[in-house]
Amino acid sequence: MAAQKINEAHDHIAKAEKCLKTSMTKWKPDYDGAASEMAKAAVAFKNAKQFEQAKDAYLMEAEYHTENKALFHAAKAYEQAGMMLKDMKKMPEAIQLIEKASIMYVENGTSGTAGIALDRAGKLIEPIDLEKAVDLYQKAASVFENEDRLREAAELLGKASRLLVRLRRLDEAAVSLQKEKNMYKEIENYPTCFKKTIAQVLVHLHRGDFVAADKCVRESYSLPGFSGSEDCVSMETLLAAFDEQDEDGVSRVCNSPLLKYMDNDYAKLAISLKVPGGGGGKKKKPPVAPQGDSAGPPPAEEDDDYEGGLC
Repeated sequence: MAAQKINEAHDHIAKAEKCLKTSMTKWKPDYDGAASEMAKAAVAFKNAKQFEQAKDAYLMEAEYHTENKALFHAAKAYEQAGMMLKDMKKMPEAIQLIEKASIMYVENGTSGTAGIALDRAGKLIEPIDLEKAVDLYQKAASVFENEDRLREAAELLGKASRLLVRLRRLDEAAVSLQKEKNMYKEIENYPTCFKKTIAQVLVHLHRGDFVAADKCVRESYSLPGFSGSEDCVSMETLLAAFDEQDEDGVSRVCNSPLLKYMDNDYAKLAISLKVPGGGGGKKKKPPVAPQGDSAGPPPAEEDDDYEGGLC
């Protein structure tokens, strides 16, 4: 079966070469016909699991489409070549070709397809290179934002924000979350804005910026339905407990279902949140000292287990 497919592929390559030949009666190469034959050759190689040869055939198809000024089809062929590299476990090279395809989609006026390709590339590279995935999701978001497709742009920014948190690039995560929230506000998706406010508070508190965390909640009062909501009450309670250095209060909010069942990266921020100067922040640790006292005196001598706990 594989041998038959390989022979079939070579037949299509021969036909493609014939399309490119010129003569006295045929002055110009038939790039459209050559591209069509190369596409068929690529599929045949792919079915025979000859991914290297399939990739080369797709690249030739892309070249012929480019000569024929058919940018959309050229971009598709580059994307397919990228997928062959993915099957060969050559992920960085695969991503390069998909990015090239996305640029051609934009040049062709099909930005939506470019955004989808960049999102797909981000998913492919995420397991092995978080930094590159962030870059791809941000590029995809920018493409959709330029098209005024804010829902898609916000969703892609959301992916970037979560990865920035995972990378501990919290200053950038804070900026990304604010941009996300603004987009959801513009499309009037207020419940999602509430969740973004919680994420913002957690990021700012981990950054050590209580003022910025407090400001995010105050600004959210202008969102319809936020004031008095479960999200609002939880954040007010968290900020009050944090400000009073009440470890038990902070722990209760951070271990509540509302925060524990957020996206995993934000849930981790919640359960790892510590009161500055405190010895812990988890439920079992606060009873060591009376409420409100954890930040003042140095740890008691019998508390060696928690001496040097994270702040």
